[in-house]
Amino acid sequence: MVGDVLVAVLLVLGVALELFCALGVMVMRGALARLHYTGPASVGALAIAVAILIHEGFSLIANKALLIAAFMLLTTPVLAHVTARAARIRERGELDSPAPEEPAAK
Repeated sequence: MVGDVLVAVLLVLGVALELFCALGVMVMRGALARLHYTGPASVGALAIAVAILIHEGFSLIANKALLIAAFMLLTTPVLAHVTARAARIRERGELDSPAPEEPAAK
C-alpha cells in the first residue's frame, strides 16, 4: 500500500518535471535561457527510475532505468556547459579573444 502510493507520487513528480522542462524549452527564446530548463529533466528521470525500481524491484527493467537516469545525471551538466560555450562563441566570436587594448596614457 505505502509502496504503491510512493510509486504514484514519484511518477507524478517525475512526469510533471519532464513536462515542465519540455514546456520551458519550447517557450524560452534564447539558447542560454533554454538551458535553465534542461537541468531538472535529469531529476525527473531519476524520480521515474526510482519509481520503477520500487515497483519492479531489482530486475532488468529497473536496472536499465537506473542506468539511464545515472547517465542523464552525469551528462546533463556537461551538455549544458558545452551548449552554453557554443552559444557564447556564436554570439560574441572567439572565446579566447584578447581583451581590447586601452589607449596609452599621456
